[in-house]
Amino acid sequence: MFRFLPVAALALPALAQAGGPLQVVSQVLVGARSRAADGTTRVALVPARRVVPGDRVTFVLAYRNTGAQPVANVAFDNPVPAGLAYRAPAAGTPAPDVSVDGRTFAALPALRVGARAATVDDVRHVRWRLDRPIPAGASGKLAFQAVLR
Repeated sequence: MFRFLPVAALALPALAQAGGPLQVVSQVLVGARSRAADGTTRVALVPARRVVPGDRVTFVLAYRNTGAQPVANVAFDNPVPAGLAYRAPAAGTPAPDVSVDGRTFAALPALRVGARAATVDDVRHVRWRLDRPIPAGASGKLAFQAVLR
């Protein structure tokens, strides 16, 4: 039996400066295949309506500095919802630090679960720290891929 998960249940709280000039919007996208006129198959990311176990989803965090000054020292922390397994950063996105417990963040090879090395299936949180201030009016996107368990 398939288990359907409403996309709203997958929403991620990006933690940035609450109440500040930084706006953050998260989206859950899936790959939709279409055939082009030349016969090739194209895959476009489209908003997910429903997902079933085994579906790969892409979480996109779009941010924008709506203020008049640069915003510095920005970190985006996101829990990976319980029904999902983290897989990798999305194409074009830097690798985030990850956590298996929500407290300790590092590159995956540096993390352990008990006596063994952590794997992507152990990841429960992702965190991106921006190394440069976000200029006034600037925007960007960060994304990671996961699979519905």
